[in-house]
Amino acid sequence: MLKVGLTGGIGSGKSAVSAALASYGAVVIDADAIAREVVAPGTPGLAEVVAEFGEGVLAADGSLDRPALGAIVFADKARLAGLNAIVHPRVAERSAELMARAEAAGARVLVYDVPLLVENGLEPLYDVVVVVDTPDEVRVERVSRDRGMPPEQVRARIASQADRRTRLASADLVVDNSGTREELADRVAELWRALLERAA
Repeated sequence: MLKVGLTGGIGSGKSAVSAALASYGAVVIDADAIAREVVAPGTPGLAEVVAEFGEGVLAADGSLDRPALGAIVFADKARLAGLNAIVHPRVAERSAELMARAEAAGARVLVYDVPLLVENGLEPLYDVVVVVDTPDEVRVERVSRDRGMPPEQVRARIASQADRRTRLASADLVVDNSGTREELADRVAELWRALLERAA
């Protein structure tokens, strides 16, 4: 089974690439989805986050108020490291479970969609690292438009992640997503062929 690490900064279009790969038949493990799962209401993960950051990070319904938590951790590297120390081990454990399940089911290509792959030095865990690459200003524009996030907030998120050059340096394969959705679809089709060749 070919283990693929798929990464790209906020607004790069990584989620669109991972959805397209899933439609081709890849098994996709989404690190963000797992990160939400491990801090869902009633989990030990959420209890630990509240103990660390206070009741102010809870929404009225008892779920994690992500924007409130984001405002704390994205402005302070030490607090972000504290959050990661709670979430990352739980994500790693759940991912290992899902990976074992995919392998047992005979998957040919396993795509691990992980935003902070480069930042956390996870490249050695994968057979192939795929980076979805998009110019920073295009990312700012996309995220502001699609998520309604103020541009300066998007820039702060981008600044908290690996820069473009560092991310590209870790890539085995690069998907350029600076153009249209149609162009991206063609590039993902090429990527899928390349992954199947490697899996064989």
